[in-house]
Amino acid sequence: MKALLLGAGYATRLYPLTRERPKPLLPVGGVAILERICREVFKVPGVERLYVVTNHRFAGHYYSWLRDFQDGAKPPVPIEIFDDLTTSADDRLGAIGDIDFVIKHAKVDDDLLVIAGDNLIEFPLKDFTAFAKRKKGSAVCVKDLGSRKLASLYGVVGVDGKGRVNDFEEKPPTPRSTLISIGVYFFARKHLPLFRQYLEEGNSKDAPGYFVQWLHPRAELYAHPVKGAWYDIGDIDSYTKANELYLEKGERP
Repeated sequence: MKALLLGAGYATRLYPLTRERPKPLLPVGGVAILERICREVFKVPGVERLYVVTNHRFAGHYYSWLRDFQDGAKPPVPIEIFDDLTTSADDRLGAIGDIDFVIKHAKVDDDLLVIAGDNLIEFPLKDFTAFAKRKKGSAVCVKDLGSRKLASLYGVVGVDGKGRVNDFEEKPPTPRSTLISIGVYFFARKHLPLFRQYLEEGNSKDAPGYFVQWLHPRAELYAHPVKGAWYDIGDIDSYTKANELYLEKGERP
């Protein structure tokens, strides 16, 4: 199994914090978001390599971070940076385009764990990957927000009695449920070629939720509910709250 962290966005909603630094490298409680995600991925049995995809504008920041991280943390899994060569929000590949870019250039022929680079997660990823492997399909992590208003900001998921995704809407104005996808995905090896098919059909390259919305009628896709804490760093307010919370807890990896 391989893992991919998405870090090629430009995070304009976090300006000025992200004008000269990528969002995944912002410190939360004194530790970069990306580093916190990496340490969760390292706990997953069977992960052989971890990829981080970036845009060209911030590639140097990631290479610098990786050198320091490797010197200090001695990661148990090789980490590789992929520069998608885009330079602005106008020519970005989008999250789905970046996943396809890494699959192609890293020659990924394996199950792929994909995590948005602005996620702070406090639940065991190993349970999620084990769930997906038992199902022999792809899977998404889901969380019940208990609020349709909040759910409208995310990809809203419908699930049948067997745990299979049977409905998905990306940021619907009137959600049919309060269950959302939280930006953690497991794509089975057999489904990786579908990224290329999806893009060749001219579909949206942006949020991975659009791919999930397209995928669930075509392939075995399951929902894995999580109960641990999860923080989505989307704007200055959410970043400030998460940072303050982690500083208060004094939690470091």
